Amino acid sequence: MNEEYLKQTKKISERMNRVKYRIAVMSGKGGVGKSVVSAMVAIALAKQGKKVGLLDGDITGASIPRMFGLTEKLSAGENGILPVVSRLGVKVVSINLLLEAESQAVIWRGPLIAGVIRQLLADTDWGDLDFLVIDLPPGTSDAQLAVLQSLRLSGVVLVASPQALVEMVVMKAVDMLRQTNTRIAGLIMNMSTYRCPQCGILLHPFGEHRGSGTIEKSFGVPLLCEIPIDPQISILCDSGKIEDYECSELFVLAGKLPALLDALL
Repeated sequence: MNEEYLKQTKKISERMNRVKYRIAVMSGKGGVGKSVVSAMVAIALAKQGKKVGLLDGDITGASIPRMFGLTEKLSAGENGILPVVSRLGVKVVSINLLLEAESQAVIWRGPLIAGVIRQLLADTDWGDLDFLVIDLPPGTSDAQLAVLQSLRLSGVVLVASPQALVEMVVMKAVDMLRQTNTRIAGLIMNMSTYRCPQCGILLHPFGEHRGSGTIEKSFGVPLLCEIPIDPQISILCDSGKIEDYECSELFVLAGKLPALLDALL
């Protein structure tokens, strides 16, 4: 390792010493709503009075700022990059807050993406936080390794939807976390059910999954909660008002997170 890398590593450590809990939200599979879950976990924590930071680690597919309706650019302060603060006080950092337009493509190779993630971790002035939530992109490659190897996570929250294909890919993420000795907090099953607004019948759009006991056995990690499909989530994300959504399942989980993460130590 060169001297600059070691200096950056030390700086990341110093920043993270001011963060009580560091959570990465990961799936391995795209399209399961991982970024939405990351945003809603951060919001649920903020609504409970926690000081929360949210790092959009999906460099090539950043979407967090749009959900929060954030257009202000990141700026430089005396102690580093200043996050953009949402209406509820969530401190957000995303590559989209540096680009001229949110639709501008980021065409970088994996090592460069990993370097940018490390730079954001090292240079962002988060201040004192109760929670830092890191939204990771799909896959098990450079971006994920940059986070897993750069800081000691309190735990990883996995996101899946109830499909065998998704389960197979998420298991790759589980294997990666075990190979890197990373603590796994548990699994959130997203888009698990849908209640018909006309008749009230509870439907399983992806087929009935096998229940929490089998999921826990299959993944080897506990099922934290299940989130139903709600068209209102999509509407609020598109309009930049995700903070207006009330997700009772994640609000309950947020209250349990400190004890859950402490138990992993």
